[in-house]
Amino acid sequence: MTSNKPAATVFQNYIGGNWVASTDGGTFEQRNPANLDEITGLWPACTVEDARRAIGAAEAAFPAWRALTVYRRAEYLKQALGLMAQRRDAMARVLTLENGKTLAESKTEIDSAIREMEFQINQGLRMGGEQLPSASDGVFAYASRAPLGVVSVISPWNFPFNVPGRKGTPALISGNTVVFKPASLTPQTGHEFTKLFVDAGLPAGVWNFITGGGGTVGEALTVDPRIKAISFTGSTAVGRRIHEKAAKILARTQLEMGGKNPLVVLADADLDAAAQAAVTAAYACAGQWCTSTSRVVVEKAVAQELSERIVARVKAMRVGNGMDAGVNLGPVCGAQQLEDILRYIDIGRKEGATLACGGRRVTEGEMAQGCFIEPTVFTGVQRTMRIAQEEIFGPVLSIMVAEDFDAACDIANDVIFGLSSSIYTRDLAKAHSFAERSEVGMTHVNMHTALKEPQFSFGGVKQSGFGVPEAGRTGIEFFTEHRVVYMKYR
Repeated sequence: MTSNKPAATVFQNYIGGNWVASTDGGTFEQRNPANLDEITGLWPACTVEDARRAIGAAEAAFPAWRALTVYRRAEYLKQALGLMAQRRDAMARVLTLENGKTLAESKTEIDSAIREMEFQINQGLRMGGEQLPSASDGVFAYASRAPLGVVSVISPWNFPFNVPGRKGTPALISGNTVVFKPASLTPQTGHEFTKLFVDAGLPAGVWNFITGGGGTVGEALTVDPRIKAISFTGSTAVGRRIHEKAAKILARTQLEMGGKNPLVVLADADLDAAAQAAVTAAYACAGQWCTSTSRVVVEKAVAQELSERIVARVKAMRVGNGMDAGVNLGPVCGAQQLEDILRYIDIGRKEGATLACGGRRVTEGEMAQGCFIEPTVFTGVQRTMRIAQEEIFGPVLSIMVAEDFDAACDIANDVIFGLSSSIYTRDLAKAHSFAERSEVGMTHVNMHTALKEPQFSFGGVKQSGFGVPEAGRTGIEFFTEHRVVYMKYR
């Protein structure tokens, strides 16, 4: 019997200016999380040799790319940005097909990538050094910044378009060449991002794109001495392994990792605003942001009222295919993610937390073959529970009660992570105190935990981040080295 299903598209790597298969011809499948029966593409299961070829292509392209003026490099990047704006809607559909997030969320991600890239291009045009007076007679002394060489960009599946833009642009504008590996759950989004540079005429070898497993090509990009820096976004466990391996070749690492972000709500807060912020940041992109709100820590006096407002909003959410209009929550990104989240929901029940709403896989109608989970709220969560300590990375929110402001701060900080936090209060003194005490890279007052703007650096502390933060003025700093010149002129 023959199948009426169309054959899946076979995609290729982009190495040294050419689209090529993996050296041994191996491939892997990517499937639509809204319908796991649908194969969206076959991708090169790259070998270590493929990674070495990509590194070699980038190494060969580096001298000429570095020699270009920053204004010429900016022209290529601006051309890619123009194409990005033109292709926004089509690329958003690819993103939703691979990741599952709603079309509106996908378009928002592409818009944010444009803003990030615009800022970094302009930062590159302002990239300068520093001139200071010398203590020696007749000496002119100054400092400058120079590109590192070949760098690797390893991006995640949750923001597969924004993150390559945020990492890749400062790397390129400052004169480095790049080997880019997207997450295996979202390779076509990385492919579409790469095509922007290809169609913008970026010289061969400046940007190379390879797909495959983290244990093969991912590791190859962390142990090859030709790699001078590694910018990674993903889990804390993988980030730690990358740093350990990179230390052996003295490659720089920039690690943006996990989070367990608290939203603290004090008794004087606007409870409607706080409830909406919690729901927005907990369930957008199916809760798969590293900056998602995963814990609400609320003062006891308003805990019941806030919980009721959150649960009412969550129950009104519509779960469905991200391609459909009116859907608030798409599928989670893949079968493994689905399994992990359902396991944590079961853990929460067994630990004694109260399941206030949600908690089950959605299998009605067209969702039967997809990775859909009801948006879930636990109340009565204690700080020692695993659902309060470990990153779930899905649409699961834990509500925790604190006796007072000081207790809320202690609960908020009582995790190994330190990426983002928020507080809702009308008390300016407590807002400032929280900002000082919060052990995170980003704090928000009367705003949800996921807000980020391109002009500020992005990164966490504790087990959430390591190295020079991304974006902002530190974006280019990571991809350049500091040099000093002493020039005697008399």
